[in-house]
Amino acid sequence: MILPIVGYGDPVLRKVGEAITPDYPNLKEIIANMYETMYNAYGVGLAAPQVGMAIRLFVIDTTPFSDDEDLSSDEQKKLKGFKKTFINPKIIKEEGEEWSFNEGCLSIPDVREDVYRKPTVTIEYCEEDFVVKTEVFDGLVARVIQHEYDHIEGVLFTDKISSLKKRLIQKKLKNITEGKTFQDYKIKFFAAKKGR
Repeated sequence: MILPIVGYGDPVLRKVGEAITPDYPNLKEIIANMYETMYNAYGVGLAAPQVGMAIRLFVIDTTPFSDDEDLSSDEQKKLKGFKKTFINPKIIKEEGEEWSFNEGCLSIPDVREDVYRKPTVTIEYCEEDFVVKTEVFDGLVARVIQHEYDHIEGVLFTDKISSLKKRLIQKKLKNITEGKTFQDYKIKFFAAKKGR
């Protein structure tokens, strides 16, 4: 089932997600719905807060990035078919020299900005089997993980840009909060919720 994506301004996007257990209600269905919602919106990652749930869960499929001609063939191979569910993730360390990449977010439509992140990330997490594993990821896969991980910590990519850039996108952010933006996927605007 395709879920509405929560738009910028909704308090759920600022909550730190709670850890979940294997008996979390309808977990398999929630995960399936999150993948369906992400694919419907042409995203490469989606975190539970973006569909209104303040829990420590996000899904990723970087395959769409694998067609990018500007990337090395190694990076393209890494991205193709990289699909993973992260439950109760914990970033253990981020390493390397920060690099910039133009990021966007399904909860903040029509806003894209260059964000600096470290290239390598070590993360502890569970997949649907709840077996804890620790893995190291790098490049764009690491970046998508960091972006989604921020969501379960109540952090948005717009928090990581300069104050000048923040001022420049203020109007766009206000429009999103007020529901004055259009995109071709279901989005739940904060102002519309308040007005009910």
